[in-house]
This record gives sequence, C-alpha cells and structure tokens, in this order.
Amino acid sequence: MTGCRVGCGFDVHRLVEGRRLVLGGVVLPFERGLEGHSDADVLLHAICDAILGAIGQGDIGRHFPETDVAYKDADSRTLLRKVWQRATAAGYVLGNIDAVVVAEAPRLAPHTAQMSAHIAADCGAEAQQVNVKATTSEGLGFTGRGEGIAAWASVLLLSSS
Repeated sequence: MTGCRVGCGFDVHRLVEGRRLVLGGVVLPFERGLEGHSDADVLLHAICDAILGAIGQGDIGRHFPETDVAYKDADSRTLLRKVWQRATAAGYVLGNIDAVVVAEAPRLAPHTAQMSAHIAADCGAEAQQVNVKATTSEGLGFTGRGEGIAAWASVLLLSSS
C-alpha cells in the first residue's frame, strides 16, 4: 500500500436537559448536553467516521452500535482511540484532521485548542496536525434555534510504509 487516503465525516445530536456537554473530549459548562447512546460527542463521532471512511471500514454505527449496551454512555475518546488503532493496523499515519463544529451556544472558540490537543493525543499525532474550528449558523436551522449541534470532519491518512 502506498499513498494517501481521504475521508469525511458528519454527525449531529439533539441538545437536551440532564446531560453534560462533551465536545472534542472536553466537558463544557452549559445547561444542556447532547442526547445519544454514548457521551454523544458529535465532533469525535464525525472524526471517527472520517477515519473509518478513509480506510474503507464503514462508519461508527457499524463498529459501536447503539444497540450494544457496552457503549452506553461510552467516552468517545475511547471510541476514537479504537478507530485510530484500526487505521494504524491498516498501515496509516495521520496527515491531518480538519473539523468544524456548528453551534449557537455555548461559545466554543476558547476550547478548540484543548479539543485539538485531545484528538491529536488520541491519534498519536502533533497538535498542529489537528485543526478544530467553531462557527454558528447565524440563527438558521436546527443549530441556529439551539436544538442541536453538528460537526463535519475531514482526514488525510498517509501510508506508513
């Protein structure tokens, strides 16, 4: 195997009362959290899907189904590390990850460096190989109404041989 592989990922979860908000492995102070079987970290889920897509191994739901009680309230950083093990087993190293989180609130920009650091650590990479951005949807759609948070991610994997 030679060359590189590119993958893209997307995830969205509804904001609900009674859950903590976790994005990029960072617990954020906010009155609502994301609903989901695991910790519902949309950013890490989008990155997992991007990595799995790049190595041609489906998506996060295939590997960590919500019907499996083993993943109830699972830490998505653990899921990311498991996905990353699949990528390294397939012979890849990280070129880079670029991701964007869409949320009206809370303000995410102060936390993106810590998110990038967590993701880089979980993928055995340097922080500068991971770029996390935050934006709003200017009050439009479900994210604009504060009903949920979405994330997109792209990944470049390079052959380690």
